[in-house]
Amino acid sequence: MYSVKLDEELVYPTKVICVGRNYLEHIHELNNAVPEQMVVFNKPSTSISSVLRATHQEPLHYEGEICFLIKNNQFHAVGLGLDLTKRGLQSKLKEKGLPWERAKAFDGSAVFSRFIPVAGLDINSLEIELFINCVRVQKGDVSQMMYPPQVILQELQSYTTLQDGDVIMTGTPQGVGEVHRGDLFLARLKCKDETLIEIEWVAE
Repeated sequence: MYSVKLDEELVYPTKVICVGRNYLEHIHELNNAVPEQMVVFNKPSTSISSVLRATHQEPLHYEGEICFLIKNNQFHAVGLGLDLTKRGLQSKLKEKGLPWERAKAFDGSAVFSRFIPVAGLDINSLEIELFINCVRVQKGDVSQMMYPPQVILQELQSYTTLQDGDVIMTGTPQGVGEVHRGDLFLARLKCKDETLIEIEWVAE
């Protein structure tokens, strides 16, 4: 049930590993401190969905991200994802020094496009664009990341087992905001100006 698509094949991740605060401008827009080391948190497989929801007990915020699918401990495929966040709850938890999972790891909080193989792609030239109702709200590329994909992979491998099918979300550029019911989201994954993936979601 909780699966992602690699071309036409269904893949069932055991977990989604997320990198937070990986773009400086996003850190600044949320008035967060620049971390001394990579910020990592997990979402369970039950967070995976193909449906974009505007609310889950409270309004949700979107964060568009470049995502990778793992096979044999390496990046095997790439796609797009929306990391959905209960921003109000997250702020309250952070103020108390408590973990974020209740604000980040709820059912339906990880929405993905299909994935395509990375073979032949220059990972360091990948770029994401996100439009809402025809207005571009996010644009970011690997060169803006504090921790580029290969560094993320090495760091994760230093402390956890990456199983085939696991998904890594690499962080979001600036331009995050609230999801409203009926919003039309259009996301593009590009490489050197070539569009690799284009996907639309309508927020429910």
